Amino acid sequence: GQIVPESGFSRPIIRRNKVVFPVPDGAIRQQIDKVDRELAKVLEARLQLVMQVAEYKKSKGLPVKDAAREAQVISKVQGLLENQQYAGAVGGIMRSIIDAACELEEAALAEKENKVLQIGCFGVPGSFTHQALEEYFVGSSYERQHFNHFEEVVSAVSSGQLDYGVLPIENSSTGGITEAYDLLRKYDCSIVGERCIRIEQNLLGCSGASLQSITQVYSHPQGFAQSKEFFRDYPQMQQIPYFSTSKSAEKVAAAQDITLGAVAGRKAAELYGLKVLAPAINYNSNNFTRFVVIARQPEKDAAANKITLITAVKHEAGSLYKLLGYFYHSGLNLMNLESRPMDGKSWEYFFYVDVTGNLQDNAVKDALEEVRKNCTYLKILGNYRADCRKE
Repeated sequence: GQIVPESGFSRPIIRRNKVVFPVPDGAIRQQIDKVDRELAKVLEARLQLVMQVAEYKKSKGLPVKDAAREAQVISKVQGLLENQQYAGAVGGIMRSIIDAACELEEAALAEKENKVLQIGCFGVPGSFTHQALEEYFVGSSYERQHFNHFEEVVSAVSSGQLDYGVLPIENSSTGGITEAYDLLRKYDCSIVGERCIRIEQNLLGCSGASLQSITQVYSHPQGFAQSKEFFRDYPQMQQIPYFSTSKSAEKVAAAQDITLGAVAGRKAAELYGLKVLAPAINYNSNNFTRFVVIARQPEKDAAANKITLITAVKHEAGSLYKLLGYFYHSGLNLMNLESRPMDGKSWEYFFYVDVTGNLQDNAVKDALEEVRKNCTYLKILGNYRADCRKE
């Protein structure tokens, strides 16, 4: 009888009493190409998520391979099939995908472990920022560069000169460090981590100096602000703002002048051979500084639980109230809110917001979408793991 070809195939050809079916026609090929394009997007999305899991495993010291979890994933995918005739083939495909993903994870983690990172640090050796850098990057291989200005650090990260930068952004006694906030808005950088350091400010001097001999004291403005009550008892000490607390200690050590002092930490005193004339002069004994780690590009982390963003709202009644409501109704905890004036616009502000959540969570996505639709400016500075907690 006559052989009728299936839809999408050209008519079969009979050669030497054998029926030869040609390749599928163009319509079927187009459908396959379409599915392949969709498959490529899905595979890429899956591998991106896998690499986030790899970072989490590394931070927790977990192995890349997990045989029980892999078997569970394969079985679950097979169970989703409408036609179980394909279960064996799909199981083999998933096995190949998982094996390839594990190879990518291992290669990426090995590359990261072997790479010597270039990290920028505000202040000279012995600074609190230096301490935060060492604690955050413990176990990593890196070369450290020191800078006298915040902008030098942020600019070097933004240009790709540095892999990471570390700078202070907030103190529990004196609040946000406005220059740092402004620079994060100005440059294209992302916050990828944070570290909180307990700060103890001390009055330092060279050998032979005393509280009575000191007439000029150098420090960063934050150092003076955190120690303001101490200086009320020593009006003869002139406070001279300087690059950083550690740089101030370096200056006093170089001068070897008993009339000069510096407000800085004990690590700076040890490093520059100074003595502590008055310990713990900061008025708040529960004094912490929050340092942020910045990179040129955001880093996805499945364990990220804190988001920092900048937004601006319409200059009208209730606009800020509505903005905060989007977070409240989404069940997100607002951790910090800082305002900074807009250049050239009197009484209008940028708002820097810290809120709990992960950018991959639906509740977070919904809240940020509402913010985006109802604000005049929005920039996500980073999604990272919170380190600072109430003590």
